[in-house]
Amino acid sequence: MARQVTSTSLTQAVADHLRMRIHRGDVSPGERLPAERELAEQLGVARISLREAIRQLREDGYVEVRRGSTGGTYVTELRRPAEAWRARMREQAGEIDDIVDFRIALETQTATLAAHRRSEATLAPVQESLGALRDVIGRTAFRQADSRFHVALARAARNDRLTDAVETARGELFSPRDLLPFREPVEETLRDHQAIFEAVRDGDAGLAAEAMRAHLERARRQLRAIVFGTDHDTDGDPEWSSA
Repeated sequence: MARQVTSTSLTQAVADHLRMRIHRGDVSPGERLPAERELAEQLGVARISLREAIRQLREDGYVEVRRGSTGGTYVTELRRPAEAWRARMREQAGEIDDIVDFRIALETQTATLAAHRRSEATLAPVQESLGALRDVIGRTAFRQADSRFHVALARAARNDRLTDAVETARGELFSPRDLLPFREPVEETLRDHQAIFEAVRDGDAGLAAEAMRAHLERARRQLRAIVFGTDHDTDGDPEWSSA
């Protein structure tokens, strides 16, 4: 029997979607969400459902509503939801490893398919993301360039379900990097991304999968450092290779 869709479940779905976008870094701390009418149209929902979803996000500390000439709904500094996420990861033993294991299975297969199905048209956005990473200034640009790479690679695999799954899995690993001490490892991340891209471009599916696995295993260690305070570098900051 099909489950009935209620206004409550729709509101929750909208709130979860916006929360996922914030987790992935699509919208960063301090950034303004689109105006209510525009955002409701983008999501294809009634404004009342969007309003309720925004209320939920406000209560959870994700957004704040500002008044005045520059008013609107803005993403907060995420300190409260970040700490709530870290506490949940600490309490749920093995959760981080489960999510990273899933991402490895997902994205190594994505890299494999991309190597088999690549074309000039699908590789162009992947290569453009490398250029964006080389030119980043600031953490927001760094996060966005990293996200562009993984999504573009998933699209190069030419499987819409894989692309959706990659985006969802990235959203589950809420690592609020703007709040935590770390050195932006542009060179290390660029090296990883470049190795994956070259293997895909050359049609070497095995090497592409191996490079992606190494990239995500590095991310596993770094996420554990953020959540549990282990595997820090010598200056006390977690080593970071964005993933």
